[in-house]
Amino acid sequence: MSRKPIPLTVGDTSAFAKSLRLQLAAHEGLPSHLQFLNMMARAAGHGKFQSLRAKTGSGSEGEPPTPARVADAAIDRKHIERVQRSFDEELRLMRWPSRRMDQITALWLLWSRIPSAREMSEKEVNALLRDRHLFGDHALLRRELCELGLMSRTRDGSIYRRVERPMQIQAATILRQHSSRQAD
Repeated sequence: MSRKPIPLTVGDTSAFAKSLRLQLAAHEGLPSHLQFLNMMARAAGHGKFQSLRAKTGSGSEGEPPTPARVADAAIDRKHIERVQRSFDEELRLMRWPSRRMDQITALWLLWSRIPSAREMSEKEVNALLRDRHLFGDHALLRRELCELGLMSRTRDGSIYRRVERPMQIQAATILRQHSSRQAD
């Protein structure tokens, strides 16, 4: 069986390394080959290795599927608590976090509130971001969302669109916690 290369693109090497370190620290013993591949994929912002492989089109037909057993992602509770303190009860960003990892998680939370599969003008994106933060710098948020690859825009900046990606585990955890609080 021949192996096909599966490229792994990392937007922020520092955040990738920190996420990978946290996952390795939380894992008991040496992870298996598949567990390590899943850890790397999660650190790069993918759900698991299987979704990374599917996105790159590197999976070959006839290959047995990888085991569905995936180790739980290492979730840094302190990181989640810090990020949650940056948001109010309506999930509006009250202040721009100072730590880059916290900023990235905050951007994922904002990304989750952007309509998918819809083209928006810069004016619409600005209005949407103004409604979702309280510190008065929607341009910073718009730029950061594009630089992180969570939004795309045309060269002239006239059309913006949310880029569909598997959500970062910390942001997904915060959203689940927020949803459960809203349901109570």
